Amino acid sequence: MRIVILGTGAGGGLPQWNCGCAHCDAARDGRIPSMTQSSVAVSADGVHWALINASPDLRAQLAATPLLWPSGLRETPIRSVLVTNGDIDHVAGLLTLREGQPFDLFATPAIHDVLAGNPMLSALSAEKVARRPVAMDAAFQLASGLTARLFPVPGKVPLYLEGETVETGLVGEQTVGVELTANGRRVFYIPGCAHVPDWLVQRISGADALLFDGTLWTDDEMVRSGLGVKTGRRMGHVPVSGVGGSMTALADVPLARRIYVHLNNSNPLVDPGSPERALAAQAGWQIGHDGMEITP
Repeated sequence: MRIVILGTGAGGGLPQWNCGCAHCDAARDGRIPSMTQSSVAVSADGVHWALINASPDLRAQLAATPLLWPSGLRETPIRSVLVTNGDIDHVAGLLTLREGQPFDLFATPAIHDVLAGNPMLSALSAEKVARRPVAMDAAFQLASGLTARLFPVPGKVPLYLEGETVETGLVGEQTVGVELTANGRRVFYIPGCAHVPDWLVQRISGADALLFDGTLWTDDEMVRSGLGVKTGRRMGHVPVSGVGGSMTALADVPLARRIYVHLNNSNPLVDPGSPERALAAQAGWQIGHDGMEITP
């Protein structure tokens, strides 16, 4: 199995276009790496590829990844796209794929309903793009030799669907994790998760790799830094550190590799020289970066 992290950033990426925080300024100056928005590519054979999430930065991500360049006049290695929720940073890139290219679009029925409700996405021709609903825990072929299963993780509906009352710990079709298997390897991709229940710990135990939600280092970092008014948990993301944080919750889980993805621009983990990055490394975590290739 081969995995390429196309984008490691949370919504807005790094630098975010309207943000002058220390991390965004450092990324603009080239002092720390920039990050495009969250997406990965996966293949069992290095020939046929699937995208998991289609970020608004998808065009630039594909241009930066020779493995995904066209192999003919109108032929690409991309066979399918799977979206894990309806968030803008995970579905807006579908509009980049509207150029008459055949592929399968996988999602839960609830997410497909969200996509069907957006008239702009009708640009994905039904004659070319097969919209394939996937039931929870049903194995399906995502690309040649690559099997996937979707399972619910705690989360919430996309921001644009929020009403007056927001439930941030929903467990259903609106936010899913992905279990990938190929050639005897098992990998989990979970870019959004509101907390880490015991059943999730048990499910991922023993995996060859886990790519997990690392949006915020502390739950209130956006509030403290003046960058927002919501905590991480309010946005549907468990913090990395602190009580109930993912680093503690997953500390004793046997995993061959553990990698944080979906990092917000406020997160000190985006700075390779930060003390927080050193703490994460001591706990066995790698920090994903754009273009990182993983071969479990």
